[in-house]
Amino acid sequence: MRRLLWSVPFVLLTASCAIGQDASPAATPPSADAQPAKVKVYKVGPGVTAPELLPSAPLSTPLITQTGKCKKKVDGQVVLSILVDTEGHPRNIYFLKALGSDLDRIALQIAAADRFHPGIYDGKPVVIAQSLQFNMPSCQEEKVDDSGNKIKELQLRSEPEQNLMAVQESPEEAILLSGDSSPIENVGGMVSAPVVIHSVEAFFTKAARQKKYSGITLLSLNVDVHGMPQNIGVIKPLDYGMTDHAIDAVRKYRFKPALKNGTPIPVKITIEINFQLY
Repeated sequence: MRRLLWSVPFVLLTASCAIGQDASPAATPPSADAQPAKVKVYKVGPGVTAPELLPSAPLSTPLITQTGKCKKKVDGQVVLSILVDTEGHPRNIYFLKALGSDLDRIALQIAAADRFHPGIYDGKPVVIAQSLQFNMPSCQEEKVDDSGNKIKELQLRSEPEQNLMAVQESPEEAILLSGDSSPIENVGGMVSAPVVIHSVEAFFTKAARQKKYSGITLLSLNVDVHGMPQNIGVIKPLDYGMTDHAIDAVRKYRFKPALKNGTPIPVKITIEINFQLY
């Protein structure tokens, strides 16, 4: 058995920026502290109509089963939080529910490519908070990894069904993200910690069981604006392949991302995995 803990490191990150100057003395250089403007976020309700998901091109991905053969059918579900902007583009996409597999990435890719008729308030398009549910018809295959442990993999049987629904919680205002290039920040103050919404066990290797070896491994990682783990590094390793097993497990973690004033931001955290035999 093992006990999983995760904590936020006290890491000071600094950023610098260069300000371009115009040769004209009348030009005013931009402020280094300038931030994208916040927009008001609406929820569907009296006077506020919901966005409408538009038809999209057929999905093209090698994750869709081509043969039609499936020994074990598994229907998984991924739910994303999105803001639909005034032009019908999805913004600020992050996980509310995840599977911990490549199907999560497929859901993110589809959501980013989706287009909508925007929601309307007082006769004008407005930014609307919604949840986007993906029903993922999948096949489950059992394989054996290099360490002899059984692992399960999911593969799509057909294109996911999408349902646009109301969201329970949403910010009153947010900065609309146009990509994943936000600077990494520290948790604390106005920055909330990411919340694990999906995790998996990191199992002992055969060699570690035979040696009755146990210990703690400490990993660093970034949690991006969608809630995906990125750039996993090792702070404190373990022997007998245990560190690799911990990394494989953390790759399947999914988070509700850190938020700053209602807007998802990437942060750096550490995860401590305690391998103990009882």
